[in-house]
Amino acid sequence: MPLKLQVIICSTRPGRVGPAVARWFHKFAVSHGRFDVELVDLADFKLPLYDEPVHPRMQQYEHDHTKRWSASVAKADAYIFVTPEYNYSTPPSLVNALDFVYKEWNYKPCGFVSYGGVSGGLRSAQAAKLQITTLKMMPMVEGVAVPMVQKHIQDNGEFASNELIDASAVTLLDELQRWATALKALRA
Repeated sequence: MPLKLQVIICSTRPGRVGPAVARWFHKFAVSHGRFDVELVDLADFKLPLYDEPVHPRMQQYEHDHTKRWSASVAKADAYIFVTPEYNYSTPPSLVNALDFVYKEWNYKPCGFVSYGGVSGGLRSAQAAKLQITTLKMMPMVEGVAVPMVQKHIQDNGEFASNELIDASAVTLLDELQRWATALKALRA
């Protein structure tokens, strides 16, 4: 059975370009062929600011939005977070989504496809890695950074990649597959 990879759109704001970048990466990951790939949009879950009365490690969820999010996160073996950079950091939507559950993330690898201006969202990915490790996840050193993302959005709204971006995507997916295979034993 192939490993399950979720490509998660982390921005939830109106007018976001995250879905275009995520659709490209989803298609790229499918053609890579080493994962069963699912595209997940945080906006579909409508998570409020964390509102569960019991710590997430207890998994005693009271709210339907948390139960749906928990079920989604639990079924994956690995994650790609497609994330913008907000004020040199991670968007609050991703920070909040990570905080909503705990054990569902444990012992799983993740990577980042970051986008933004000149930095390509690298500061967002780097900041998120601090939080990721407290969830017992393994963040990949490899990543995909898309600087000046608006220049990659075509008139039809689709993301247009290039050789450098594609090469970094292959490297990220190869490494993610290695870690996902190795960490599966810890979750057994």
